[in-house]
Formats: sequence, structure tokens, C-alpha cells
Amino acid sequence: MTMRSILGLVPITAVFLFAAPAGELSWLEVHLTRPMLYSRQTMTEAQIHLASRVKPVLVPPTSAAWEKETAQLREQILKNVVFRGEAARWRQAPTREEWFDVIEGNGYRIRKFRYEVVPGLWLPGLLYEPARLSGRVPVVINLNGHEGDGIANSYIQERCITLARKGMLALNYEWFFKGQMSADGYAHYRLNQLDLTGTSGLAPFILAQTRLVDIALKHPNADPNRVAATGLSGGGWQTILLSALDPRIKLAVPVAGYSSFVTRTQFPDMDLGDSEQTPVDLGVYADYTHLTAMLAPRPSLLINNARDNCCFRADYAVSPLLVAARPVFNLFGKADHLRYHANFDPGHNYGLDNRQALYRFLGEFFFPGAKDFSAEEPPATGDLRKPADFRVPLPENNASFNSLALKLSENLPKKDSSAPPELRKKLRDLLRWPEYQVTAQQVRTEQKDNLRITATRLSMSRIWTVPAVEFAPEGAEGTTLVLADLGKATLAGEVQRLLEQKRRVVAMDPFYFGEARIESRDYLFALLVSALGERPLGIQASQVAAASRWLSAKYGPVTVASFGPRTSLIALAAAAVETEAIREVKLTRSMSSLKEILRRNLGVNDAPELFCFGLLEWFDIPQLKALVAPRPCEGCGA
Repeated sequence: MTMRSILGLVPITAVFLFAAPAGELSWLEVHLTRPMLYSRQTMTEAQIHLASRVKPVLVPPTSAAWEKETAQLREQILKNVVFRGEAARWRQAPTREEWFDVIEGNGYRIRKFRYEVVPGLWLPGLLYEPARLSGRVPVVINLNGHEGDGIANSYIQERCITLARKGMLALNYEWFFKGQMSADGYAHYRLNQLDLTGTSGLAPFILAQTRLVDIALKHPNADPNRVAATGLSGGGWQTILLSALDPRIKLAVPVAGYSSFVTRTQFPDMDLGDSEQTPVDLGVYADYTHLTAMLAPRPSLLINNARDNCCFRADYAVSPLLVAARPVFNLFGKADHLRYHANFDPGHNYGLDNRQALYRFLGEFFFPGAKDFSAEEPPATGDLRKPADFRVPLPENNASFNSLALKLSENLPKKDSSAPPELRKKLRDLLRWPEYQVTAQQVRTEQKDNLRITATRLSMSRIWTVPAVEFAPEGAEGTTLVLADLGKATLAGEVQRLLEQKRRVVAMDPFYFGEARIESRDYLFALLVSALGERPLGIQASQVAAASRWLSAKYGPVTVASFGPRTSLIALAAAAVETEAIREVKLTRSMSSLKEILRRNLGVNDAPELFCFGLLEWFDIPQLKALVAPRPCEGCGA
């Protein structure tokens, strides 16, 4: 469900203005819909800009130096990305688990349990044990991806059964929004609701993994020196994060689960990744190339599928990771510990070939010299069980991303009695404000009666280009810059009313809107913006502020008018920061509070800029309005 249909604030019929034949458009609509940007210009600019922000792996001269750097990177990521806000306290809570019934199998048994990830949020889990256990045995943490059946998925059962039959403990937990956890409140795009409150939405994902390791190592037969992690797709992503950030993992086998942020910009239809895979600010500290290098010198097998129809295909995804990580493994004299396996089965899979590659790798490093260890997988199809067989009782009011965010928001925003200049600085910091300078390139101009119409491309510090069309009547009395959630093409009626008031009108599409939208997987690009240290809202508001300064230099201070809840937040943020060029704000259909986002349980895919990390922690609509004062702010609420 989209933002506009959820809020019920924007007429859906306005969308069809984009597709209406030219003969059916009014003269204003013709000018508002005529293209100014080149095809795919915004996407290309995003690809160039974002890829240029990705940190390279710089290999130090010694293994000791790399170990020191790894420790620093791990600390920075855990402190500044994962455990921000309330998540720092969640981390300190003890790991709690509760055990339930046992399912007996042929040569193995399955113990059902649940465990508390953060206070009030429990997840189901399974422990596959060998039927006969003695002494210390290896542990394999099995991490799931986006498969709908979750822990009941057939290939996951086959792998875990085989691992147990080969003498290992295999743990598997139900991932958010899959299997038994498929309720709407656990949808991955809703983790960003926590981000809005200043608490990391990534934290529950990492804690789900690390607490599973806690539980595994409590087992009396677990060997802490032989702990492995593996998984496909989202499970492959979990594998690299867990293995890089938790040194208790001694061997890693991620399968088709990640690629460099640079690769993601080059293959956006394949690799961009969901909210948890593109977490806020991870790229400020490390690319996935760094995370791969952080595995050194532990045995690491990267598996990718040559015929993958989803993502992270072997021919392009794995090489940049190897190029970055191999020199680091070489520092330790362990070049052979970093390997890859290319699978040629159809599709996105952890099929038999990939599973047997895992078993061979485990056998080599966890069972060296064991003549009775086989990498073959005997058929286990007769042992496969249905999802209902794995269900675990969960608390009636089990917490979700949405309920956690609502609870965190109860006493937000925090009180801050600082003077407006200090509050503006805080807002700029939250928005990661880029100070753009406008270079204008006129595309076309024409005269219609007493009205001059000028179409212009506005280059924002040669990074972004946004389209703006100016309607200037003779004797204009002031300038209004207009924005709309559905783009400038839908603003003919508003422009007409302003022209009747003798206003000069400039209709503009900031980043992500109208003609400046990204044509494919747009919200995933917005997530990448935040992952690499910027904020979509900061980019958009700064573009509006820069355009206002450009107009103010020509005509004097401007009024910014917005139409829709999203562009209203952009306009409000721009005016809160830019105090000289913007003299007035007029908002139509603005939210009265950012808490509406949480109450309506929206996801970042609905409206990415609304989920600016930590914005609600310090600023809601009334606090932003106060930074606009004493300038008029029409439609900003009470």
C-alpha cells in the first residue's frame, strides 16, 4: 500500500496526468509535463554519486595492523550503527530462552525453543542434535533468507538434518516476517520506524543472530572453537554481518547474500537490498568488502550462483569481494582460507551442490583427518515436516517493530531549551545537510501573452540536477516555489490560482519526486543514500533551500508552497534551516505529527524521507514550525 492511498490525502486521479495525451492537457499542464531532464538522468547521477562515496579497503603492511583495524571497525559499527539509542540497553539484557517439545528423527532429534531478542520480542527456534552425543562437537548457525515458509523450508530442513546426522549441532531461527513471524509488524521495511525514533532498526536483526550464538554455546556439547555460520540470500547477508562482527564465528559460508555497495549501484535491479541489508550509516565505516576482509584469517567460503535470477550473481558479485579481501588473508599467510564456489544450478538456490560444498568445507576445517566424514548428503525428503510441526508458542502480545517504535515515541521529541541557532545546527546535523550551490542551465523559454515561461535545469553542486519551470507574469508581485508529492506535473490548478494573484511561480521537482524520481527500485536507492551517510530528507530540503537562494538573489525572498505530506515535511525542514531566502511557508495536507507515520504503520518503501534517523527524537512538526517563526507558516498546525 502506498503512502498516498494510506493517508488518503492526495487524489489518485492526479497520477494520470502523467499519461494523458497532449491534446487533452491544458496549456499549463503541457508546460508542467514537458521533460527537462534526460532519460534516467537522476538514476545515473545517483549511481555515480553513491558509488563515489563507498570506502575502499586499504590493506596495512602487517597482520597485526589489520587485527587492530578490524577491532576498531567492529567497535565503530556496533556502537555507531547497530546499538544506537535504546538498542544500547537492549544489548545489555541477558539472553533468555524457553524450551518446548522434542521431535524425534532418524539419527537426530529437533528441540523447539523460543528466545527473547529485545525486551518483549520473542522468536521461535529449532535445535537439531545428533541422536548420539558425546564430547565437544561443532556448531552450525543456520540463517534464513526471504523464503515464506521460514524454518520449514525444505532445503533448510535437509541441510540441518544432514548436519546433525554428521555429528554437529545445527541451530535455526524464524526470521522476521517469515514463517511463523509473518505478521505485518515484522515487515523489514518497518524496521525504519525505529530509526525515526533514534534507535537502530538494525539492532533486533543483529541481536537475533548473536543471541542464537549465545544459546548454542550454552549447550554442554558445543565446541566454541568450531562454530560456523551459513545461509542463503538474506541468510547470506546475516552470515557476513554476524561473522564479521562476532569473532565467536570461526568459519563462514555465505550463499548469494551480499555484494559491495559499488556493485549494488551498478546492478540496481539485482542487488540493492532491503532495509536491513542497507542499514543507516554502515557505509560510513565499512563496505561489504571490509566485512569480507574482516573474516581473515578464518576459513571463509563465498558461494554464488552463476544462473541466479534474484541477486548477487556469481559473474559480477564475488570478484570485488575477493579482490579486496585476498590481500588481507595473505597478510596472515592464509590465502587458502578464502575461497569461492560457483554453482551452475538454475536460480537463487542453496541446493544439493551448494550444500555439499558446505559439507566439504566443514569437513576440511572442523574434521581434519577424519576418514569417516563424508561430504555427501543422503536423501532426507522422508524426514521433511510441515510448518505446523515447527510452531512454537509465543507471547500473546509479542512486540513488533511497530509496537517498539510506538513505545519509544511516547516521550518524544526530547525537550531541548537551546536557542534557535543551536537547534538549527542540530537539525542540520540530523539531516546531514549538504550545502548545495545552484548552477542554472536554461532549457527553453517562450512568451504567452503577458507571461514568460522558462524551463531550467538546476545543478546542485554538480551532483544532482532538478527541473524547475518558471511562470512569470508582467509586474509579478513576489515569487512562490511550489512542490507536490505527485510531482510538478500535477500542479496546474495551484499554479493557475497563484498566477491569478500576480505571483511569479516556480514549479520544481526535488530529488525522488516527479521528473527527478528514480525510475526503478527508487526506495532502495533512498536506503543506499542513508547507508552511505546522507539522508534523503537532507538532500531534498537542501535542494529546496538552494533553489530558494537562487531565486532570492534574482527576485528577493520567496514563499515555499507544498502539496502533500511528504513535500510539506521537505518544505518545513528547508525553511527551518534557510532563514534568509525563504520568507514564508504554505503547507497543504501536512502531517500534524511525525507520529502519524508510526500510528499508520508505514514502511520506508512508502516514503523514504519520512524515516530520517533520529528526527523524531529531537524534532516533530511543532518544533520545526518553531524554527520557521516568526516567519508565517500556513498549514503548519496549531
